[in-house]
Amino acid sequence: MSEVLAPTLTAKDFATDQEVRWCPGCGDYSILAQVQRIMPNLGIPKENIVFISGIGCSSRFPYYMNTYGMHSIHGRATAIATGLKASRPELSVWIVSGDGDGLSIGGNHTIHLLRRNLDVNLLIFNNQIYGLTKGQYSPTSEEHKITKSTPFGSIDHPFNPAALALGANATFVARSMDRDPKHLQAMLIRSHQHKGASFLEIYQNCNIFNDGAFEIFTEKSTKADETLFLEHGQPLIFGAERNKGIRLDGLKPVVVTLGENYSADDLWIHDEQDLYKAQILTRIFDDPHVDGHLPRPFGVFYAVDRPCYEEMMALQIEDAIARKAPDLNALLRGKETWEVA
Repeated sequence: MSEVLAPTLTAKDFATDQEVRWCPGCGDYSILAQVQRIMPNLGIPKENIVFISGIGCSSRFPYYMNTYGMHSIHGRATAIATGLKASRPELSVWIVSGDGDGLSIGGNHTIHLLRRNLDVNLLIFNNQIYGLTKGQYSPTSEEHKITKSTPFGSIDHPFNPAALALGANATFVARSMDRDPKHLQAMLIRSHQHKGASFLEIYQNCNIFNDGAFEIFTEKSTKADETLFLEHGQPLIFGAERNKGIRLDGLKPVVVTLGENYSADDLWIHDEQDLYKAQILTRIFDDPHVDGHLPRPFGVFYAVDRPCYEEMMALQIEDAIARKAPDLNALLRGKETWEVA
């Protein structure tokens, strides 16, 4: 009897017949395209893939993915995904959220998802603004940002999403951007490959309410000098001529010029499993318009293995079933009861 081969899927197989309703020029189009392109290479049947979103422009994502999905409620996509993964651990669960959805009203759920380490993929589309509600400042908006809700400028200090995730004990933290398709595809694949909760921050341009927020990192004329692409086991080198590098002066990262008293051997070698250096990297968050600033890192900051929540829960349930039948009265009494004479 001949073997029946599964059909080969393409990016088109993951696109729906729904009209994509984002503003023309929105960075979400690129992110959607890269997700659809990498899906066939994951080797997962479409019926085993689920996209869950909250509320916001990014949260329309499930409508455009020809998989199972749910457009849920504001900030609660991570909570719903937790329940799904705990009950159906065999599924590939992807969470799509934005800086206003996942880091504001949903911030609490996000940090607990990360510390619990369920095997899910969290994509945070960061455009540093509330787009769906028409241009209010968000938890990642820079200080002094003038918006409809902050007419005199924001006095809030913004979140650094990568540092926040690492502080919540995430086992995988990475950053990419909408305007670098190859890098974004690589980071999406790495997120999927990670066994545990992956946190991928994606710089996404909102060309209507916050156009050019990340232009210095994405434009050809400035990108090479303003971005630092991390590669495991490789020195931290950047620059249009690849002649600049980062070395550590104690615990302080400094920029040096290669060939001027320094070579690649003197530079910081990136180690994805070094928690302490990962914390330094996530804190390289300088204002790119201030003299003496460091380049913004992109890539995998940190990746480490830790037991997944759903696996430990399954083992606990198996252990409970194997035990003798419970005594409800003894359970209600507990071990801290006493008699009063």
